Amino acid sequence: MQLQVARIGKPHGIRGEVTVQVLTDAPGDRFVPGTRFVVEPASAGPLTILGARWNKDILLLAFEEIETRNEAETLRGAKLFIETEELDEDDDDEGWYEHELVGLDVRVGGKVVGKVSGLNTLPVQDLLVVTSTDGKEILIPFVEQIVPEVNVAEKFVLVTPPPGLFEVNAEEAGEEAAATPDAEEAAATSDDEAGDNA
Repeated sequence: MQLQVARIGKPHGIRGEVTVQVLTDAPGDRFVPGTRFVVEPASAGPLTILGARWNKDILLLAFEEIETRNEAETLRGAKLFIETEELDEDDDDEGWYEHELVGLDVRVGGKVVGKVSGLNTLPVQDLLVVTSTDGKEILIPFVEQIVPEVNVAEKFVLVTPPPGLFEVNAEEAGEEAAATPDAEEAAATSDDEAGDNA
């Protein structure tokens, strides 16, 4: 069995680097020069890491087999896998992969409040992406204090959110969406004023 550790995004720069969505809780161990990945689709691989570096919260990978931006573009959407025998024991005991979590019910007490729709893996803290029963997207810090139980066998995660966590997340998402037109209007007004002053 193979486990997915990343999904390749868009090219970065002109030397063949790509952005990746990290799907492992140990990126420092998984993405080191010389590591060889099984790739889906198979026609895109295998791929061997030449270099790895962080650009803010985004991991950039360079591969020995990829030298140009055009070659990197052909990898967009490809999935990187490792063989399970390469995993440390810690990985078996701790940490979850996105494909194991997506679709699980999210429970607060005995009530189902939504479903897991994704996992954002960040250097500081992972975030569970939850789609609530009313269709809103909520980000929940994936820490033991807030998500004390993950039960894949019974298809649920138990969440003990601090007061207001769901409401604050939903409000922030709504505010960001509402703020976008205003920001564009402000920019347009600023441009018009600049034109008048000229």
